[in-house]
Amino acid sequence: MTRRQALLAGAGGIAAIAAAQRLVRRPLEQGATLRLGARSRVEREGTVEAVERPLFWKGSESAIVICDMWDDHHCESSVGRLEAMIPEMNRVVGGARNLGVAIVHAPSGTMDFYAGTAQRERMQAAPRAEPPVPIAKWCHLDPQSEGPLPIDDKDPCDDEFPSESKRVWSRQHPALHIAAEDGISDDGQEIYNYFSQTGIKNVVLMGVHTNMCVLGRPFGIRQQVRLGKNVVLARDLTDAMYDPRDPPYVSHERGTALVIEHIERYWCPSIVGNDLTVATDLT
Repeated sequence: MTRRQALLAGAGGIAAIAAAQRLVRRPLEQGATLRLGARSRVEREGTVEAVERPLFWKGSESAIVICDMWDDHHCESSVGRLEAMIPEMNRVVGGARNLGVAIVHAPSGTMDFYAGTAQRERMQAAPRAEPPVPIAKWCHLDPQSEGPLPIDDKDPCDDEFPSESKRVWSRQHPALHIAAEDGISDDGQEIYNYFSQTGIKNVVLMGVHTNMCVLGRPFGIRQQVRLGKNVVLARDLTDAMYDPRDPPYVSHERGTALVIEHIERYWCPSIVGNDLTVATDLT
């Protein structure tokens, strides 16, 4: 077992590594059903209103994709907001995992760090599945499907004195727990292969940044919708890259909320993370 395998497996050590190599979910988990309060935006008589309806998803047919929760970033304020999310994200993801929801960690551009781990090899080993539409390297804003983003994100860092935009990350943030049975991939085709292999129909996106990677990555919201998955965004476990010194000149929190509203209107509903932690009784 390598040092990285021991790190990712945690206290379970060799036994956890062995368990990670088996694609098994307990029968009790397979029977869990989640009730999600899905909030969408609809246009009625010239105004856009929030509408909520319940979604009932089987845990065994659902997955969480955790987008780009890196260990560092050139924008220091974004790192602080990311780190503030991690305790709640760990709680939500742990609860969902216990209900049979698959977890895929997608810290883009850091796959070399995880080479040789069971979590990485699990994703690579899934047999190729032919997607119904091409999987793009990046899904840009599509004027035929959505309106313009409600924020200006050309220079989005809200540090007082923003530093040069460059890569400073090397892995997922170490405080975000990776369990033995999870997967690790930043490849849209790999993730689609794994979802096809395991019967995943429902996908939850969480992580950063809402207006950029969460929407645009080859495993992000736009791509998952185009692949025919049922998709939701965990709106309390995401953060946008937005500087209040730019249009529409609102607080960072309101800027993130505007992006969430954009997604709810044009792409998919949003939920709160806690919905993923409780099984519902349909009897």
